[in-house]
Amino acid sequence: MTADPWQFQADCVEAFVASWRARGFSPVTVENDIGLLERTLTALGRPAWDVTAEDIDRVVGDLALAGRAASTRREYVQIFKGFHRFLQVRKAVEIEAGFGVRLVCPVDEFNASRHVGDDSPAQLPPPTPERVTEFFDFLKARIATARKYAPAARDYAMFRTLYHAGLRSEEASLLERPDVHFTRGPFGKLHVRFGKGARTSGPRPRWVPMLDGLDLVLHWFLDDVRGKFPDSSVLFADESGGNLHRGTIRNRLRYLMELEGRPAIDRFSPHALRRACATHNYERGVDLVAIQQLLGHWTVSSTMRYVRPSATFIEDAYRRAVTTTLGELTAEGDSSA
Repeated sequence: MTADPWQFQADCVEAFVASWRARGFSPVTVENDIGLLERTLTALGRPAWDVTAEDIDRVVGDLALAGRAASTRREYVQIFKGFHRFLQVRKAVEIEAGFGVRLVCPVDEFNASRHVGDDSPAQLPPPTPERVTEFFDFLKARIATARKYAPAARDYAMFRTLYHAGLRSEEASLLERPDVHFTRGPFGKLHVRFGKGARTSGPRPRWVPMLDGLDLVLHWFLDDVRGKFPDSSVLFADESGGNLHRGTIRNRLRYLMELEGRPAIDRFSPHALRRACATHNYERGVDLVAIQQLLGHWTVSSTMRYVRPSATFIEDAYRRAVTTTLGELTAEGDSSA
């Protein structure tokens, strides 16, 4: 064991990353999380075993003052907590022997970051079906006038996939062409091989049906568009044939909505499309457990946090119920006549 605390921590980080790969995390996920962990440790400014609760407070507070979102602050805390847990399980004896520190996690009930849905703009209602349709109409019209046909067409297919399949940005970025199964089930299905797991459990694969004509969109994309990008296994490739980073997808959506020219209140994030998928399916009567399976949530309670019915949801449900009842009564009356 080296006496240099920084070198020892660097060795621990390498071992921690190796454990991610052993659990099957994708290369893109590993790369993203390495960067996040390195930024967190740099901000803390001391070896992980010397970090105090006050250090966590300081870093999270600095992020808040810098205007970073609650979800970003939570990511910093969670990545450090995971690394510290790794040190406790794998390196505690070496750390106590070499540096005289008995590991106690500095993340406590007072600085553990709340869920992104608790105190962030994610609680704003998702875009309405009409707003989503308007945006897709804009993307579709743009294909004919964009300077580069292929990226414009890819954007249309990709954001339609995020919405209709309820995917996370990273899940969409990691889709490959063999993951599209047009003959599986009545609508065809996407094999989301790198679905988000819970509590660092590793990827949680799932099959997602291609609803609302998504199968037709992806048929067109694969037949007419994908071949205009460099050959690779990636479904929604960048112009070099590689994966689009989830941050690139977010920035791309922001750029497209700026082109659309709608006011800021009408703009939304990729994650809002996922919440819109949950909400709109729920409003039209899809069972909540089915939506849970579609989104890949562990529990129905997680799915309920995504569902934000419209202001007229009760009235619309009432109208549907009354219309159905009247239809049944009318049919009974006709048969008895």
